Amino acid sequence: MVVKNAILCDIHGERVTDLRIEDGVVTEIAEGLSCSETLDASGFYFMPLLVDTNVRVQDSSLNAKNIKALSDEALQAGVGHVVLNPDSAPAIDNEIVLEFAQNGLHELGGAKVDLMLNTLKEDNTLSNIAILLKRGAVAPYMSTIAKNDVAIKIAQYCQMYGVTLFCKAEDNSLISSGVMLEGDVSSRFGLAGIPDLSEVLHVSRMIEIARHFKIKILFKSIASPRSIYLINKAKQDGVDVTCEVSIHHLSNSDEACKNFNTTAKLNPPLSSKDDLKLLQDALKAGQIDILTTLHQPSSPLNKEVAFYDAAYGCEGLKNAMSVYYTKLVKSGIISMQELVRLCVKNPSKAIGESAGEIKVGKRANAMLFNPQSVSVMEDKLSLYCGEELYGEVKATF
Repeated sequence: MVVKNAILCDIHGERVTDLRIEDGVVTEIAEGLSCSETLDASGFYFMPLLVDTNVRVQDSSLNAKNIKALSDEALQAGVGHVVLNPDSAPAIDNEIVLEFAQNGLHELGGAKVDLMLNTLKEDNTLSNIAILLKRGAVAPYMSTIAKNDVAIKIAQYCQMYGVTLFCKAEDNSLISSGVMLEGDVSSRFGLAGIPDLSEVLHVSRMIEIARHFKIKILFKSIASPRSIYLINKAKQDGVDVTCEVSIHHLSNSDEACKNFNTTAKLNPPLSSKDDLKLLQDALKAGQIDILTTLHQPSSPLNKEVAFYDAAYGCEGLKNAMSVYYTKLVKSGIISMQELVRLCVKNPSKAIGESAGEIKVGKRANAMLFNPQSVSVMEDKLSLYCGEELYGEVKATF
């Protein structure tokens, strides 16, 4: 097949060209290509499929049906590779559950699915990190509810195996009773708040552990601009730390919780309007390394209840590429090339892989994206329900 007149966009930039694809491999990139099977892609982007290293299955219930549904939904939305969070039910913290989750992954017809390992068991003791890494888990995940002695042991394992530690910065004593960000909005709604210190304190702590042990840490779903400042200051000092921020925290503030909208009950909680602006400024300044949909879908049964009782999270993968394009590219915050860096190259690098380049001789792993298409999000479990979104994934290769 020849894809003609496409806007080829990867980590190297954009250009209009033709591409020949045979058995999923890009065999030629040039103008004026011909073939009996052609696809006119004038005005469409030909770009790498996205990578998301922070997703969960429906209701965090780990089973083959939910994993398949996740894989199918992701590919339809332009996401070709996802890494599943291990804090599921059951948690991926032992060999039996890991093997159970791995069964059938190679037979999936949608996005590729990889698995993290939970470094902590339910009683906050260490899981068998070495065995789980050897058996195919792509990254260790740690919540900072871990005490210092345990966190240090986890860091030593990461140092030994040369893997990036996926770290969720949170303080159990500060998040236990809160349901949204502590501030003016939570006071107005009469809801218990979670201070952003819950995140900031532990970002600072884990930076020092990364500095001491010379390990790589990816801070997952950061929500505080202060955390981003600390992480970038540490980078300047030579510490190998990076940060991930969700699209929801770059396009919504805690005002989205008005009328006790449980779809906006996220972990971490949405930031204030002022902090939302600071997060967007940080993105423009290149201080955010990775973006995520923070996909954490729940059944209506777990969402259509009182705000206090509602499950955390929202639908994130549905129309993922359209949401990214509408909120970040069309709005002028970042370029499409930068989106590829944040949603393909960097998350792949975090799990030891290389992606983001469309190159002759390599598998395409790409999508055809029409930026002119317009649709209205109809999923009630999405933060963008009722909003007009631009762009549509027309094909995947």
